[in-house]
Amino acid sequence: MSYPATEELSSAERAFMINATEIDVLPGVWGDLDEPLASGPASDLVPILLSLVDRGWIEVCRVILWTAPDGAAGFQPGPSIPKRALPTLLLDAENWEYPQSGEWLGCLTLTLTEAGQQIPR
Repeated sequence: MSYPATEELSSAERAFMINATEIDVLPGVWGDLDEPLASGPASDLVPILLSLVDRGWIEVCRVILWTAPDGAAGFQPGPSIPKRALPTLLLDAENWEYPQSGEWLGCLTLTLTEAGQQIPR
């Protein structure tokens, strides 16, 4: 079966969809990008990610603390960040880098929306 939306995705858009499927922190997308984007500035990626947000396929969240039913501490994506706040956050190069401290709490992460989960990768 062929899905038109899948055929229309660029390799960069697919990289973001993979990242969101994995509920990975934003810097994780670098490993899925092709050149020249993989070695370019993060500012080149902002319009690509925002187009996927605008289509309703991806949400950008912050990593928050989570407690499992058994009481174990962990992390999960928090609430979706409002679209109007995204351009400023995404133009901050620090959000595109793994934290030096190794602390994921508060980092930007991508998740698929219900509509995004319907797009085969």
